[in-house]
Order: sequence, then C-alpha cells, then structure tokens
Amino acid sequence: MRIGLIGTGRIGAFHAATLADLPAVTGMVVHDADERSARSVAEQTGAEYAGDLDGLLGAGLDGVVIAAPTSFHAELILAGRKAGLPTFCEKPVAGTLEETDAVLAALEEAPVPLQIGFQRRFDAGYQEVRAAITDGRLGWTHTLRAVTADPTPPHPGYIPASGGIFRDCSVHDYDIIRWVTGREVTEVYATGANRGEDFFAAAGDVDTAITLLTLDDGTLASCTATRYNGAGYDVRLEACGSKGTLAAGLTDQAPLTSAEGASWPTGTPYGGFMERFQDAYRAELTAFTEVVAGLRPSPCTGQDARAALAVAEAATRSRTEGRPVRVTPGG
Repeated sequence: MRIGLIGTGRIGAFHAATLADLPAVTGMVVHDADERSARSVAEQTGAEYAGDLDGLLGAGLDGVVIAAPTSFHAELILAGRKAGLPTFCEKPVAGTLEETDAVLAALEEAPVPLQIGFQRRFDAGYQEVRAAITDGRLGWTHTLRAVTADPTPPHPGYIPASGGIFRDCSVHDYDIIRWVTGREVTEVYATGANRGEDFFAAAGDVDTAITLLTLDDGTLASCTATRYNGAGYDVRLEACGSKGTLAAGLTDQAPLTSAEGASWPTGTPYGGFMERFQDAYRAELTAFTEVVAGLRPSPCTGQDARAALAVAEAATRSRTEGRPVRVTPGG
C-alpha cells in the first residue's frame, strides 16, 4: 500500500523511518511546509516528495499519516476525509473540544477510518495491565498511579502553543487509564506548581502537576507529570487491586534509584519518549496499515481522543479554579 506522510519534524521523521520498514508499505509520499526537511526525509527513506498537500493527496495513496503541528490537525483530517483516505493523526484531533466535535461530526456525515496516536495502547506493559484487569487477576481495582516525567523541558517556544501540561503531557495518562480499565472518568481535581524556568508561568502553564481522577466505578487514579526528571524519561503505571498490584514501565531502564541501596535497576535510563516507546510506535503504525487494508477497525478512535481531551480540559479548569470538576462522558 502507498502511505502519505504530512509533517517531517522529529516525530514525523521517526514515523517515516518506521513506515518505510513495514512490509505492508510499498510506497510513501511525504510533504512538509519546510521543503528542505521533507526532501531530506524522502531521501533517507526512499519516499517520494510532494510539493503541496494537493499533490500528496492526489498521489494514489491508500492512507495518510498526519504528524504536523496540532494547529493543523483538524484541517488535515478533514482533507483526508475529503480524499476518502483512512487517516492516522497524532493526538489531538484538534486543540479544543468544540473543534474536535466539529471534525467528528463531519466524519459521521462521510465516514473514513480515523486512528489517533496514543501509542501507549500498543506498549506490551500497558497491554498486560489491561489484560490483568480484564481477566480479574488483580481482583477489583481500587487505585491506579500513573507517572509521566520528561528528562528536560521542551523549547520555550513550544509551551505557549502546547495547550498546557494537562493537554500536552498528562492526556496520555488519561487515555491509558480509560483504556486499561474500560471505565470513564467522572471527576477531576488537579493542581500544579512551577519550580523551574520562568517561561512556563509566563505562558500560564506549570512544569509539574498532579491530577486525581475518580472513575465511574469509584476507582481512584493519580497522574503525576513533570518536565524535570534529569535522571531520564520515566513513564509508568501501577494498577492496584484487591488481589495484587501490577506495574507497567518498571523495567531495567526505568530511571529509579533505591533508597535502600538495591542494585536494581542497572540498565541505561530511557533518554526520551521515542526510545521508551519505539516498539509501541511500530505496533501502532502496523495496526494502521491493517485499518487501511480493512482488516480491523480503528484501535483508537476520534471519540477516544475526545474523551481524553475532555479530562485534560477539566484538569486545566480545576487547576485554574482550585476545585473538583465533573466530567460528562461524551458530553
């Protein structure tokens, strides 16, 4: 199959290399507003270069992958829909719930498959946690503890357009908690702090945050996020049940140190998200080729992305107003 790729920045170039290595992908066409970047990725992966969006969409594609900045997601998803192409898009569908709803309404009128990029669903550890909750090995689940910790902050210019730490960072935890439990979030309480660079506060954001979620069956979940974890990239989830606890991400490369002097872990800490989730990203795009081929439905729909964004917006409001905020699934 022939896949189009829109956006050849850091994650786009990574996706291009992955797609080029997938057996199902026989050809690739790439486009980016930065011609030099797109031509470089095309040369490195053996892809064709398209000088504009129309040229890419008219290149005999079977599906399209969107790795452009968030502000372009909605219009590019709709362009893929107009072309009748199954579409993969990095999260989110759009920057706000209102924009997201407009896109999803358009897709209902002229349906094409849409898969959103929440790659943790394809990580082996998170999949095992989901299986353990589903088959009852943990008993009834009472608590989940999610951690997302970046080694270093992003560039200062990124933060004002990021949507804030809850939409940009913690949203992955919100999605994976919904996915592993099969439950909906009904209430959110969030707080945050700035202990690092001033540019976070200047953008109305925080560099460290905690969200407490209440799920519709009474399960509680805490999600901690920070832009400062100099020891390495740390992403984990603990699922605690009446019969036991299971952790995802507790590998030999987890950037942890034992206060009791235990030698574990001894591996080299993860340097970033692409290293931590390399296999998950490949599995995610492999799944998309199966969606394109009509072999499976989307494993992460636009409605899934909307639900995670609704939690992120509630968390943002909760931090601002200093109170719990109710979440109405689908509302």
